[in-house]
Amino acid sequence: MRNIFLFIRRYFNFLVFLVLQVLSIYLIVTYSKYQQAMFGNSANKLTGKVNQQYDRVEYYFQLKRTNDSLVKANERLYNQLKVNYDLPDSSFKAVIDTVLVDSLKQYQKYHYLHAKVISNAVSTQSNYIVLTGSNVRFFKKGMGVVDANNGAVGVITEVSGDYAVVMSLLHKDSRISGKLMKGGETGTLSWDGKEPNIVNFTGIPKSAKIAKGDTIITSGFSTYFQKGIIIGRVEEIFAEKSTSNFHIRLRTAVDFNNLEYAYAILNDHQEAVTKLLDSLKKQQ
Repeated sequence: MRNIFLFIRRYFNFLVFLVLQVLSIYLIVTYSKYQQAMFGNSANKLTGKVNQQYDRVEYYFQLKRTNDSLVKANERLYNQLKVNYDLPDSSFKAVIDTVLVDSLKQYQKYHYLHAKVISNAVSTQSNYIVLTGSNVRFFKKGMGVVDANNGAVGVITEVSGDYAVVMSLLHKDSRISGKLMKGGETGTLSWDGKEPNIVNFTGIPKSAKIAKGDTIITSGFSTYFQKGIIIGRVEEIFAEKSTSNFHIRLRTAVDFNNLEYAYAILNDHQEAVTKLLDSLKKQQ
């Protein structure tokens, strides 16, 4: 207590000045409309700047939650795409004795399941991507994988526990069927192991009309991907001397250097088609 009195005694004049200054400002702002408006304007600017900085800090710490919600929203939207449904055959009539909440749900063929990328290689000859997440328990070998923009990433080769391994398009053994969006000619995608995000597209005849910037999509001739998923765009075109085909180099639609989330495509018909093809191979 003694120290407090000593402090007040020592700084008495300064403390009186502060009290009078605050009182003067209060009286000026209270009884002067002009000063009141100026003070309010200055206070609003200061408060606005403080709130803006606070929002930035809060937004930074909410980024993970925001990203997760966007990934789930993308998954729902992908599952509503028309290409994921097999519409019923109108040549016959089926009688259903129950009311369906979603009449198209029974015809959905492709389902998108999101996952987090925890490992991704782009610099070796055999590049793999590792996925994890709550949906991995539904993953199977042979499922196609796309990125957040519905671009082809690769095919699942192994599933173990909470993890799935994807053979990237940037793998020397990767082979995916693609087609020209404009002309419809089909070819095969492969990677020569030289440049990330650049793949080769072969098997296109020289009679095809193709130009730089043309889009290449999945052909739908496999159980990995449905038709229409973007693979990449034409970067360079060369005429092969020994064949009647073009040799085309594509820039992939997926940026493999910045891959954070991916979606595995569950094809309801994949297992049945695979069993049928395996039985035919055994008969040969």
